[in-house]
Amino acid sequence: MPTGRLNMRRIRDVLRLKFGQELSERDIAVSLGLGKGSVGAYIARARRAELTWPLPEGLDDDSLELLLFPASPTVPDPDRPVPDWLMIDRELRRPGVTRMLLWEEYRAAHPEGFAYTWFCTHYEAWKGRVRPTMRQTHVGGEKVFVDFAGDTIDVIDPATGEVLAQKLFVAAMGASNFIYAEAVASEGLEDWIGAHVRMFTFLGGVPLVVVPDNLKSAVIKADRFDPGLNRSYAEMAAHYGTAILPARPRKPRDKAKVEVAVQVAQRWILARLRNHQFFSLADLNAAIRRLLDELNMRIMRGYGASRADLFATLDRSQLQPLPDAPYAFARWKRARVAPDYHVEADSSWYSVPFGLIRQEVDVRICGAVVEIFHKGQRVASHPRCPGRRSHVTVPEHMPSAHRRYAEWTPARMLAHARKIGPAVAAFCEVVMADRPHPEQGFRTCLGVLSLAKSYDAVRIDAACQRGLSIRARSVASIRSILKSGLDRAFLEETAEELPLQHNNIRGQGYYH
Repeated sequence: MPTGRLNMRRIRDVLRLKFGQELSERDIAVSLGLGKGSVGAYIARARRAELTWPLPEGLDDDSLELLLFPASPTVPDPDRPVPDWLMIDRELRRPGVTRMLLWEEYRAAHPEGFAYTWFCTHYEAWKGRVRPTMRQTHVGGEKVFVDFAGDTIDVIDPATGEVLAQKLFVAAMGASNFIYAEAVASEGLEDWIGAHVRMFTFLGGVPLVVVPDNLKSAVIKADRFDPGLNRSYAEMAAHYGTAILPARPRKPRDKAKVEVAVQVAQRWILARLRNHQFFSLADLNAAIRRLLDELNMRIMRGYGASRADLFATLDRSQLQPLPDAPYAFARWKRARVAPDYHVEADSSWYSVPFGLIRQEVDVRICGAVVEIFHKGQRVASHPRCPGRRSHVTVPEHMPSAHRRYAEWTPARMLAHARKIGPAVAAFCEVVMADRPHPEQGFRTCLGVLSLAKSYDAVRIDAACQRGLSIRARSVASIRSILKSGLDRAFLEETAEELPLQHNNIRGQGYYH
């Protein structure tokens, strides 16, 4: 079975030992562990190509291979040009573009060009010689990789002089390596999502996929196959119509783009700002933005273009449009409805329909609004209470009995009592006055008013008058007076004291 062709490095060793060191073919074969016939064949090819040692300056492996293994004599060399690998690599980043399509276009332009296998083999060889960050092929507008830098930068509080370490949020587009960076106060959920919102605005669109690390603000359950996303983070992604695809735990190559971008940002941004003092986060981010623009406009070796140029060519047109309004940060929490049909949020209590007592609900806190959901349906919405230990209750959420009770006030209570009789009103007024808070006497007053269902108003008024005389303060006392008939005796005494009523008698009201 014939042996395969040597790689170009070993062929160069053969040429060096023969034409540079003038060793015999036998010695070269022993030195390199090759067969004498193979050494002779390669030397013969070199002589036919009129090669000497050292080789011409700038002769790369592809060119040397073409000299040693030329095309068939029936095909002129100019008709078999080497493809522009940099252009091929850029085109592969466009959606739907494949190697087969690019090879077919190459053969259409050069009908006697190289075959598909040669095309793929030499493209892979070219990729292996450029920077490692180019080894992954990303379609334009498809992915943005996000992470926090390990290094921090300080902001000094001008009021207290306290030094506050700020985190650097970094993002990198997959196809163009276009970088976004900004400083935030922490790696907390609100700062994390806020940085994403500003990143999308900076890009002018939304990639199809966001690839974060497994920090707690993004992933609440790190799992290789089924990661659990933070609900606020998932809601933000739904608002922008993108997908969250976390990198696998302990697999930094899944987000190699942003790993390199973080290193670049630390060297290009943080290192240049290390001797500067900043007294506000806004001033710091203004300085970062200036350096960021310079970084994205800088020509990259191996690409022959800047990140900004590649972003404009590969990514910008493939991004999804931004929504009409940016995402407003919201926090979610799980809660169980208390027996008083309220749920707690930020140390205040908000009502839900009383039928949900003991049920689990989802509470969404966004700006000045608190929303409550049960099985995906919104069941309550309240203005957020600025204080603590406050109750916000909607009457429609209350049972009918509680609603009627809640609608009573001291003035309304006395007004209803006067309709029965003056003594009833006086009794209710005394009962409420004896309590630390008038509302604590409402239940007793309502009990007295409910006696009107069983007794006429005159008797109830007489019973309350007798109750006032004996300093009674409970519904049970008034009910006992009515049951025992003691109110009747009091009615007789009252009747004797009443003045004579007649049409011819003016009465005391005439003189006032």
